[in-house]
Amino acid sequence: MSIATETANITTTTLHKKLKEIFGYNSFRGEQEKIISNLLKGNDSMVIMPTGGGKSMCYQLPALISDGCAIIVSPLIALMKNQVDVIRGYYQNESIAHVLNSSLTKTQTTQVKEDITSGKTKLLYVAPESLVKTENTDFFKAAKVSFYAIDEAHCISEWGHDFRPEYRKLRQIMDAIGQAPIIALTATATPKVRQDIMKNLKINTGQLFLDSFNRSNLFYEIQPKKDVAKQIIQYIKNRTGESGVIYCLSRKKVEEIAEILQINGVNALPYHAGLDSKKRVEHQEAFLMDDCSVIVATIAFGMGIDKPDIRFVIHHDIPKSLEGYYQETGRAGRDGGKGDLMTFYDYKDIEKLEKFLQGKPVAEQEVGRLLIMETIAFSETSMCRRKYLLYYFGEEFDADNCNKMCDNCRSPKTKIEGKNYIKLLLEAIDGANERFKPKEIAKIMMGESNALIKQNMHQLDKVFGSGNKKSLGFWHSLIRQAYIKRLITKEIESYGILKLTKKGRKFISQPYSIEIMEDHNYDDIKSTDPTIQKGTAADELLFNILKDLRKKLAKKLRLPPAIIFTELSLIDMANQYPINIEEMSKIQGVGVGKANKYGEEFINTIKKYVKDNEIVRPQDFTVRSVPNKSSNKIYIIQSLDKKIGLNDIATGKGLSVEQLLKEMEEIVEGGTRLNLSHIILDMIDQEEREDIHSFFKETESFSFDEARLEFEEDIFNDAEVRILRIDFISQVAN
Repeated sequence: MSIATETANITTTTLHKKLKEIFGYNSFRGEQEKIISNLLKGNDSMVIMPTGGGKSMCYQLPALISDGCAIIVSPLIALMKNQVDVIRGYYQNESIAHVLNSSLTKTQTTQVKEDITSGKTKLLYVAPESLVKTENTDFFKAAKVSFYAIDEAHCISEWGHDFRPEYRKLRQIMDAIGQAPIIALTATATPKVRQDIMKNLKINTGQLFLDSFNRSNLFYEIQPKKDVAKQIIQYIKNRTGESGVIYCLSRKKVEEIAEILQINGVNALPYHAGLDSKKRVEHQEAFLMDDCSVIVATIAFGMGIDKPDIRFVIHHDIPKSLEGYYQETGRAGRDGGKGDLMTFYDYKDIEKLEKFLQGKPVAEQEVGRLLIMETIAFSETSMCRRKYLLYYFGEEFDADNCNKMCDNCRSPKTKIEGKNYIKLLLEAIDGANERFKPKEIAKIMMGESNALIKQNMHQLDKVFGSGNKKSLGFWHSLIRQAYIKRLITKEIESYGILKLTKKGRKFISQPYSIEIMEDHNYDDIKSTDPTIQKGTAADELLFNILKDLRKKLAKKLRLPPAIIFTELSLIDMANQYPINIEEMSKIQGVGVGKANKYGEEFINTIKKYVKDNEIVRPQDFTVRSVPNKSSNKIYIIQSLDKKIGLNDIATGKGLSVEQLLKEMEEIVEGGTRLNLSHIILDMIDQEEREDIHSFFKETESFSFDEARLEFEEDIFNDAEVRILRIDFISQVAN
């Protein structure tokens, strides 16, 4: 019996009753009721709904009231666990919802399957990697599947921001298991991605539910990256007591920013895939429970995380795509309260993103570059950011309705008459036979060339250099504005080739008045804040005063001046203005000993200088430097080569064993081999070592948690399991 047969008679009244009975809500949100009714009738659905719009309800409720078990495909273990915990919160019987993935033991897996067979389980969350396993596929063939829900469905599309090859096999696997309705859900899907999802899942005849992407409570802002660490600290300290997320591109930068924030009094924790799963869970839980106010993370954090009161999202680096940006910023203000979105922009970050594409197939590189260009356009545009973002997702929006909830609408740039410029641009695109991407068209306008333009120069005589009285940036801006005004379009399949629309061709013959504005120019922005510039003093006068004081004290004590304080320490004093022993001890190269021994005269001098000159100290917003860890790395490697024990190594650098193990993990994960033979031999014999290596070779997640479950506590403690894992990476992976 199909889901449609069993649930077709469920009335609107019954749905509302179940909604209230199970979840406690009096009414559905947006399109939820229509989506649920469509699914219960046995129809396929494609659901595009913004983050916080209530996508989960669209499959949770129908699963709970249908016969059989719904299979929910989800990309992340953390996301699955969060969802299962939510559902179990409404039921006394925990069997109502389960996770099936590589984190489960054999016993746990058996229990899950028994609960499904007995009909106790209504929702099963499964990773695509687990779904394709033969033993699981065979099991599901015999089970009663109510429907399939594909969460974060944008992972299917190669044109999306989070493509996962395993997702493209889902339709094949579902066909093998057995026919049932399919509902695909995502918060980020351009028209191109949307089409790709439906085509791949073969649900082209399914109903499309498209909710507005506009989040009216979010404020969008782009700032030039000057002294980004200080900018972030300032930003956060103005939001005391609020929760926020900071996204960085690399794991290294995540760790660096988290540590800088901690040093400067912000309760922050890092989150990235390089942390062991136990640590990731701990940090996620701390954030969800308000035990920490800020999470610094890569994009590994956040997909499906349900914390409604996130008040700000900061992008330390420009995102790889607007889909990714939309999803990440969508974490803010899910409770309807205001959410502030700050992105720091530097064109150098774009160059880093482009480097990531190197070595990938040509087609993938082209797609990646196209996505990056869209992000650049959003960052540099002077038009309403909300209008630009929503247009990207295929939604029309009147900028007047932004209500000054973006920086460009709050502080708009002056508009100029653009009729002649637009006409010139459209004529150039037409004259170039609609064969070039925006980058080439802008160059053609300027009379600049590259290999591709040279090949087609015979076609460009009339338009080449026709716009050289304006800047390259101007023409890039105009292309974006012409695109938004639907005068031109981009051929996505051809990686962004510009074409004239019917409206654009009509404009050439019948031009009309049209206002345009020049984009922001971030190209020439350099770091100007002296507080973290090595070798320069913010206050040169104070620096010279301190230098003279050092010289006098050196003569008095008959010591070389550098023995008292190095020049770098004086520079830092002239930047930080320390006025007590505690502040002085945190100056570069000083410490508590020197601060107490030599600091008093310097403190008194600085204090008087600050008072006499009415200095507003940057102390509350100063970014204190993080100790250089490279010396630790060398010391650890050399000590292990000398066969020194872990406790002695840790003591030698003033580290705990926990801190030492973390540094050792970073060393081996960075590709350096460690000599642990003397430590391992004290724990186990060679045969046992080989058995453990075999376990790690066969495991899927390669996580500490999985190893902890495998090796019982009466055999190895946590520290020993970590050492065995480090040894495996060192011996096998490096």
